[in-house]
Amino acid sequence: MRKTTRLKRILGVFVLSVMAALPVTPAGAAQEVPYDTYNYNYWEDVVRTPAAYTPEGSVSGTDVGTTAFKEPRDFCISAEGEIYVADTGNNRIVVLDSQMKKVNRIIDTFTVDGEEDRFSAPYGVCVSENGELFVADSNNARVVVLTPQGEYKRVVKEPKSEILEDDFAFIPIKVTVDYADRIYVISKGAFEGILVFEADGTFSGYFGTIEVKISVWEKFWRRFASKEERSNTQLYIPTEFTGIDVDSEGFIYASNIDSEGKQAVRRLNPQGKDVIQKGENKNVGGDIRYSNYGDYNGPSEIVDVVYRNKGMYSLLDRKRGRIFTYDKEGNLLYIFGGIGLQDGTFQTPVAIEQNGEEIIVLDAGRNVIMKFRETNYGSLINDAVGLRYNGDEKQAIDKWNEVLRLDENNELANNGIGKAYLTAGDNENAMHYFELGMNKEYYSIAYKRYRNKILADNLGWIMTGVIALIAAGIVFKKIKRRKKGIVREEGLL
Repeated sequence: MRKTTRLKRILGVFVLSVMAALPVTPAGAAQEVPYDTYNYNYWEDVVRTPAAYTPEGSVSGTDVGTTAFKEPRDFCISAEGEIYVADTGNNRIVVLDSQMKKVNRIIDTFTVDGEEDRFSAPYGVCVSENGELFVADSNNARVVVLTPQGEYKRVVKEPKSEILEDDFAFIPIKVTVDYADRIYVISKGAFEGILVFEADGTFSGYFGTIEVKISVWEKFWRRFASKEERSNTQLYIPTEFTGIDVDSEGFIYASNIDSEGKQAVRRLNPQGKDVIQKGENKNVGGDIRYSNYGDYNGPSEIVDVVYRNKGMYSLLDRKRGRIFTYDKEGNLLYIFGGIGLQDGTFQTPVAIEQNGEEIIVLDAGRNVIMKFRETNYGSLINDAVGLRYNGDEKQAIDKWNEVLRLDENNELANNGIGKAYLTAGDNENAMHYFELGMNKEYYSIAYKRYRNKILADNLGWIMTGVIALIAAGIVFKKIKRRKKGIVREEGLL
């Protein structure tokens, strides 16, 4: 058994390595795509799937009537649908219309106390719910707050606090704002966590620090290792965050590069505690299987996260150019994207957003925004997840059945149908679909409910039978005693 499992794992790594090098069109895809579309089954083997999203073209600076973008690093979408691009190399913010057909305006200067001021390598950009524009002005060590038209309002400067290291350098690279106007900033090299500022710019502390666990063996080894040996090993410091987003409830989604490839995103509540769910395989870190050799070896390197809607979020992997989408429960829904030179693949993907029904990705290598539209397969999964999120399990079953028509071995769909039946109280059907979906946890829940219902429905008969057995036992004992008494009276004993 161990040899078989090991062989399957080696085969899975080999298949994924081949997939990374040779794009192949999956069966059932709406059209040819220049990347591989796949998922992982219960055994964590790679399984091919239809394409959930297909390329829809790209947008460059010259396409929208301005000069070419130069190493853009971030973008965001306002409530009005305008797209703000942090054109880092050109030291400007380019504002596009919602269709990305033209430039609405360019913000490269602003006036402070009667004097003209400029950005220097603006890395991050965000528009708050109340319409304020926040720019992580990296080389100027500040976050600039403007109106959507580019008029200066205030600035968030380098924080001063006893909890900061003496050599701390404020280099903001990503910024977001919650419904209470609290400002969350990722600063380069700030391993202690995300910096939080109040609406007036007052620094309030670190948020969501990632704890790094050291094994007992590592602690023992470091106790007896030489200074040189310790210096040559990995430093056990918290992980640096790479991307940030906020949902409608005020939870912060923050991505990070995880060296183990297990958890590359966190959902942080107002207290900074991670409350993300990790699904059946306990992995929200991108690729589960990967090679340890070649140009694209090692776990995924997640550089950004976008909260989409109804509990779904997507992660962007810069190493293999993959986009991984999960539901609220941490189940991996679909994977698409890749590194390459074809339309729909990336050179240096740095940021991801959802624009209506499209997924858009900012590529700093090509200096373009790549667009992807959902296929029927992707739309069905998105709709089914959304229906379950809203509690409409009956309609979700119909969507999942359509998914199974396109991808008959889709464990996610079988589990979705099973959960719908479980919610409806149809435990027997739930057990059937959880078995197909290889979901031991939910199968066990459905089985216990099924068993308890059978016991409850037949409790009267069961109790009658128990009482009858007890009565029969009592009668049997009396008859046995009477026979013994007769035998004694006749002197046979």
